[in-house]
Amino acid sequence: MNSTRLAAAVAAKTGLDPAVAADAARAVFDLIGTELAAGQKVNLAGFGSFEVRDRAARAGRNPQTGAPLVVPAHRAVIFRPSSALRVQVN
Repeated sequence: MNSTRLAAAVAAKTGLDPAVAADAARAVFDLIGTELAAGQKVNLAGFGSFEVRDRAARAGRNPQTGAPLVVPAHRAVIFRPSSALRVQVN
């Protein structure tokens, strides 16, 4: 499902105008991104939590050539599903 189909599904389920549903979905994703960029954890009850973790630099290799390289340190977004979401999926 892409963002357009998500907005259409939200509009159908809630009775909102599709443009309003698309704006609402965009706003939610923007807010989650803003909070994560600020280093905050985002917890959505019944769905899961998002957080940012620092990853250290490490040695790697180019899969095409096999040449060694250094993967630089970076921040990664981690998602942990809630137990309710795990039950729903399984």
